[in-house]
Amino acid sequence: MKQILATLVLMMGISLPAMANFRICNHAAARISTAIAYNNGKAWVSSGWWNIKPSACEEILRGPLTSEFYYIYAMDEHGGEWKGKTMMCTLARSFKITGGENCYTRGYERTGFIAIDTGKEAKNWTVDLTDPNAPSQPATPVNPALPKLVVPAPTPKK
Repeated sequence: MKQILATLVLMMGISLPAMANFRICNHAAARISTAIAYNNGKAWVSSGWWNIKPSACEEILRGPLTSEFYYIYAMDEHGGEWKGKTMMCTLARSFKITGGENCYTRGYERTGFIAIDTGKEAKNWTVDLTDPNAPSQPATPVNPALPKLVVPAPTPKK
């Protein structure tokens, strides 16, 4: 049925609205867990965890991007981390936290997130998390027209 609909749409010259999302792709050899933080226009929000198998992608946020900056943190099952200097609130279990201040006094942990500048016009974005042992070519199809950022191998956890 989907093929018939797609064929009809193409034949009639109708264009469907583009899907817009913030995706994270795992091009590392191990499963990763990731969290995201962003400003929703009213407050900072951090949420996690999405578990992503090797060679897979996960839509972390669905719909058009509404901010220029998003922040991610990821760790692999061997203790490696993709981390940055922007501190956000997290928990060891699933979470969605409003507000990025006073993490410890509110019962949360503080974690360093990587800043991702998607630009002012981007409506979707893909982040590729890589590993030094990963194949040089992504394991999942990538549309070169979609903006993305490749983040290198994780920092070993100390």
